[in-house]
Amino acid sequence: MSLVEIIMSYTIEEQIALIQRGTVDLINKEDLIVKLKHSAETGKPLRIKAGFDPTAPDLHFGHTVLIQKMKHFQELGHEILFLIGDFTGMIGDPTGKSETRKPLTKEQVAENAESYKEQIFKILDPAKTKVVFNSHWLSDMTSHEFIKLASQLTVARMLEREDFKVRFENQRPIAIHEFMYPLIQGYDSVALEADVEIGGTDQRFNLLMGRDLQRTWGQKPQVVLTMPLLEGLDGVNKMSKSLGNYIGITEPANDIYGKVLSASDELMFRFFELLSDLSAEEIKGLQDGIASGQLHPKAVKQQLARELTARFYDQETAQKAEDHFERVFKQHELPEDMPEVELPVGGEGVWLPKLLADVELVKSNGEARRMIKQNAVSLDGEKISDDKYTVPAEGEVLIKVGKRRFCKVRFV
Repeated sequence: MSLVEIIMSYTIEEQIALIQRGTVDLINKEDLIVKLKHSAETGKPLRIKAGFDPTAPDLHFGHTVLIQKMKHFQELGHEILFLIGDFTGMIGDPTGKSETRKPLTKEQVAENAESYKEQIFKILDPAKTKVVFNSHWLSDMTSHEFIKLASQLTVARMLEREDFKVRFENQRPIAIHEFMYPLIQGYDSVALEADVEIGGTDQRFNLLMGRDLQRTWGQKPQVVLTMPLLEGLDGVNKMSKSLGNYIGITEPANDIYGKVLSASDELMFRFFELLSDLSAEEIKGLQDGIASGQLHPKAVKQQLARELTARFYDQETAQKAEDHFERVFKQHELPEDMPEVELPVGGEGVWLPKLLADVELVKSNGEARRMIKQNAVSLDGEKISDDKYTVPAEGEVLIKVGKRRFCKVRFV
């Protein structure tokens, strides 16, 4: 089915209902209706923009809230512009930061951007997605053009942004280049002639900047759609790697499945609303089923865990992850595919954090020490809370990190 045929197959009301699902702000609905009607009449898809600065190589479920909304627009036949901010990544997004963010190097940006491209196509259709880099138009701007862009906003207006306001009042430095960030993000919308821009609620100021600059450049202002910041597994704070409450989309299938299953019942339905492919009616049916006692919350959570694990792997792998979870945690058996590592005997032993990193149960000594201090590491079933602990380099030891990571180490 062509894009035109897809667009024509949905009513305006059906499109609005799907677009508004899970959103916080829609600025504004009347503009969106006008754009959707024009799209239906002309058969020309809307241009939907969402930007990501490649500040880290891996995405987590919090990032996929925006990508899932892009998928909704894609299902409706509209054109997806996945913007990788390789230029702005070298500035550093100041949003929500209490101090100037360290810029990335060109090499870091390029490496992370390539990783993003691989990850987003686990959700989006690559044949219907246009990946764009803002360096393509920003690197060619002259100093005169940058000055013209900077003239579009006053310092007073910029200090209306809450994070800048707080830093200014607390006499914390604000670098001039940070003031450029919202302007550059807004100019991206001009360069792409975006009809709709999607972002998190923390990006509202920047998204509205796009509307203002498009008017200045004689374009029809984009519709702004903000999505909530997904809570992490603690159910309180925003999902974040630094807080350790995240689910990474490149994590092993067993970890994704187990982490989803560990979410609270309340958080489970936030995941359903913002991440699931189920319709709003189907999700409401699950909620009603739990309320009436016809469905057990665990069975519903298992359904969600299978769906989200399969999204980043496949149905067969998701089922294996469920079988693994049942075998290890319900029946208290060791996993069948537990890795075994042989290390040389000798010396005074191995520092536990280094051992955990060497057998790849953690990514670094630092992560290992954090896990030990959180009482998340055990040797032969005994919790170890001393991050200076040395493992004797003899015999065998069964290592468990968290609830899902196992390894048998044999010293030979």
